[in-house]
Order: sequence, then structure tokens, then C-alpha cells
Amino acid sequence: MGILMNALSREKMREWLCEKDPQKLENLYRQAREEKLRWIGSKVYFRGLIEFSNFCSKNCHYCGIRRDHDILKRYSMSEEEILECAQMAYAMDYGSIVLQSGERQDDSFILFIEKIIQKVKDLTSQQLGITLSLGEQRAETYERWFHAGAHRYLLRMETSSRELYRKLHPADHSFDARLNCLKTLRRIGYQVGTGVMIGLPFQTEDDLVDDIFFFKEEDVDMIGMGPYIPHANTPLTWPDGDYNAADHFRLGLVMIALTRLVLQDVNIAAATALQTLNPKGRERGVCAGANIIMPNITPTTYRSLYKLYDNKPCLDENADLCKSCLEKRLAHDGIQIGYGEWGDSPHFSKRQKTT
Repeated sequence: MGILMNALSREKMREWLCEKDPQKLENLYRQAREEKLRWIGSKVYFRGLIEFSNFCSKNCHYCGIRRDHDILKRYSMSEEEILECAQMAYAMDYGSIVLQSGERQDDSFILFIEKIIQKVKDLTSQQLGITLSLGEQRAETYERWFHAGAHRYLLRMETSSRELYRKLHPADHSFDARLNCLKTLRRIGYQVGTGVMIGLPFQTEDDLVDDIFFFKEEDVDMIGMGPYIPHANTPLTWPDGDYNAADHFRLGLVMIALTRLVLQDVNIAAATALQTLNPKGRERGVCAGANIIMPNITPTTYRSLYKLYDNKPCLDENADLCKSCLEKRLAHDGIQIGYGEWGDSPHFSKRQKTT
């Protein structure tokens, strides 16, 4: 109980981010698991991830599908291919899918997504939940997609620090525009998700503490965050090439645990980036307080073309193999999978009752 009582202390959180003692860290993770059980329950929910296009209008300095990565082969999955993935997720009893791509705001893209959402809902008798992760859009676009049937939206800020945000993006990228999108999504009625990268160049422990308080202040329903992993074909690099994978992995777990202790009833994803740094990374994330996993169900033909960072795992693992592998690993740790359920954030339900 001692950790929980101190969870809102800024200085204590900073100390945990610097903590290296394995036994102390395991105690932190245990307390976060207990908090998850108290507020969320024992289940972990799968969201079948469909990375359907790597075209992007943004030019973020850290991202492997940034607009100016001119040697990257671009692709966009067809409507038929996306619907096949959705049908597969439904057949595998996943409660939800995530439609993710680079950011586009053109009319053809907006209409394409609207139709895909409607057809997925029709194809699955309205049963399959839909999360979108499609970046910054106009309010009317968010409204169209919401009324078509999407109900969750993940828009990561990547950092809550305006100064750090400017270092991560070109001058034409706006922190305030992105933040306003979060507020718009909440007003429309989405379950709102955001998140950050952990262990960025120039980032401090105080920045990470601020990120957690940002989640709380913005009253978000779900968190998607993971360790920063460099991509060789981007401007952002780790100083002197001194990237410590083990320490970034530790920071990723600590951030999950602290976020669980502070926000309590939100959904928290165990990011694929954790598995890049540790073969059991996502399972470790669940054991540190996460309750969402996003198995990749994108056709293997396209997986290597959607690399936001280097060494992304499971590029040649088909959806069935991915599911089987995760089932065995989670069962080994005594973790129950909530098949056939949307797994909505309890925080969202409470927020709806108070508005």
C-alpha cells in the first residue's frame, strides 16, 4: 500500500523512474497489477491491428514512415484486403480491431475510412469494435467516422512537453493543434486515447512525470505508450549511438506501472515496442499493469513496409501464429484473455455518467 499512497507524489514518481533495483521494481509492478485487478479486472483484451497504409503527410523526425523517407516503398491495402482482416479478427473472436495508417486529410481518404467502418460493422453484425489511429483530422471528419461506427480513437502526443515536441517535429507541426484534436474527440463522444514515447533523446525524468499528469489532466480513457526505438532513416538519433535497450525496457515498464497507479481505471496497452526490446516484453507489460495487447493481423506482405522503428518483431508471423503464440505466453503467466469482448475503458463509462 505504501507505493500506492505515494503514487501522486511527483518526487516519488521521479525516484521510481530512476530506480534500478530489481526487487524494488518487482514490488512496484506487483502493486500496479493489484491496482489493475481492483479497477479493471483480470482480463487482457486483444485489439487486432491492421496497418493498412504507410502513406503519410507528416514529417516527424522519429518516424520510419515519415513523408520524406523517400526510399520507403509505399502501399495502401484495398478495401477487400482490410475487410478480410476484419473478418479474420471476428472469426478469431477478437472483440475489436484497430485501423492504423499514416496521416492523411484528403477527401478520398476520409470517404474510404467512412465506408470501411460501415462495412466492417455490417460484416460483423455490429459486433466488432473499431478503434481508429489516423492522426489529426478536422472535427467534421471525426464526427463522420464516429457516426459510421468507430467508437475509440488513439492520438498519441508522443510528449506533453512543448519544448520537446518542437525538437521532435518540423516547424509546421503544432502541439496545440494536436491537443485540440484530443479535446474534439472527447466532445464528440469517442473513448479517447493518447500516449508518449519513453526514453527519447533530450527527455528527462521530469518530462515523463509530466506526461502522466498530462494523461490525468486531459481525462483520457486509454493510454498507448512504449519505449523510443530509433529508426536508421530518420533525423532523430540517440546521442553518440549510445542506446541502452535494457534501460529503455525498464523505463517502459515503470511508466506502465506508475500510470496504472495514478490513473487506475484506464485501459493501458502493452506496446509492441516492448517485445522489440525483450522477447516477453508485452507479457511483462501486462504484469506491470497493462490490460490491452494489439496482435498484428496485417498481411505479412505489408508488415516490413510499416516500420515506425527498427527491428520491429513478428514481421513474418501470420495472424493465427501470432494469436497462438500470445495465448501460450499469457497462459503461462496465468493471464485470462477477454475474447469476444470490446473491453471498453471503465474510466470512459464513469466519465459518461458524469457528463
